[in-house]
Amino acid sequence: MASLQRVTTTAVVLSMWLIVGINNHTCNGFTSSPSKADSRSPCFSTSTACFLRRPTRTIDVESVEAFPGAASPLDNNSVIAKKNTMLQASSTEPPAVELVGDDSAYFDLKEQRLDEWIKFSAATGFVLLACSWIWFLPGGWHAGDAFLAGTQQLCGTTDPAVTIFAMLSIFAVAHSGLAGLRTYAAPIVGERAWRVLFAVVSLPLALSCISFFVNHAREGMQLWQTPRDDPLLHALLWLANFISFLFLYPSTFNLLEIAAIQKPQLHLWETGVTRITRHPQAVGQILWCLAHTAWVGTSTVAAASTVLIVHHVFSMYHGDRRLATRHGEAFEYVKSKTSIVPFQAVWEGRQELPSDYYKEFLRGPYFLVVGGTIAAYFAHPYMQAGAALLHW
Repeated sequence: MASLQRVTTTAVVLSMWLIVGINNHTCNGFTSSPSKADSRSPCFSTSTACFLRRPTRTIDVESVEAFPGAASPLDNNSVIAKKNTMLQASSTEPPAVELVGDDSAYFDLKEQRLDEWIKFSAATGFVLLACSWIWFLPGGWHAGDAFLAGTQQLCGTTDPAVTIFAMLSIFAVAHSGLAGLRTYAAPIVGERAWRVLFAVVSLPLALSCISFFVNHAREGMQLWQTPRDDPLLHALLWLANFISFLFLYPSTFNLLEIAAIQKPQLHLWETGVTRITRHPQAVGQILWCLAHTAWVGTSTVAAASTVLIVHHVFSMYHGDRRLATRHGEAFEYVKSKTSIVPFQAVWEGRQELPSDYYKEFLRGPYFLVVGGTIAAYFAHPYMQAGAALLHW
């Protein structure tokens, strides 16, 4: 699921994604036949985001093992078997077990379409401009000011720790609530319309929370004072923060789906960071919160981190429930091979990392994440100056 960390990273790398997208060629077709595909699985849909497409491979039936608590993938009645046997050989790679879920962060420049990126630029620009005018621009509705004032009035105090706790709680309820309602509402109004509604509600709330946090992070009660002259401590906390962004949920990279240019999908990720933990977003957010709380040490940061951690712990249950509802047996298979605790499935022998596992991170989206994360670190003073202009 999305989070404030995800919103921030998307904003940082947005311009770089545009540069990549605008210079790409027409998208190549998918090898699967949509008439034969399971419509519930985005792996087999021609509307799948270009970031997800990958060369299909045949399945080595002798290497497939049944997983606990579910039918064998080789069973003729198995959904997994039906999906895998539909795949056609289109690669010179040796036969291997085909993925049940999606390939995280897969990206091919040749599979991009110029018209989609033009639509993405126009749609994203319009939505951001409209939200800015409604939320904080001079001459606009200043709904952001009303949201902050209303939250503080509801809390009966302007204490920054209490305020950010309440603001993030409202964001969490709206964000997870709309995600939960997607299963029931999207079939009625359409996936694209629901994604637009989701963004229109989430983006302004996230902007308010981020701006208020940046402006008031060092206010409130000083719970402890972390030594600023310890280079080793600073390096360790910086490294923890850096690693946290490598744990972004793979759906963050699907910008064309986020902007509803391509039909949004509830993806079942199987490779990349998902091999380490089934809930990378939660793990990354917890790392980010612990690092920032340890470094700043104020009640405001501690309050914000508490809400974010609780929200993401809940998202583990919430996300699994939604994936189980959407993907059924395929999710149970991926769940049997993955874990919530990082590397737990690996050391228990349920997940075997490929010998070339590192290549699943040597992909365009992760290069942009690394560059964006480093840039965001050095851009902290500018972020603070920008947030101060909103007077929140």
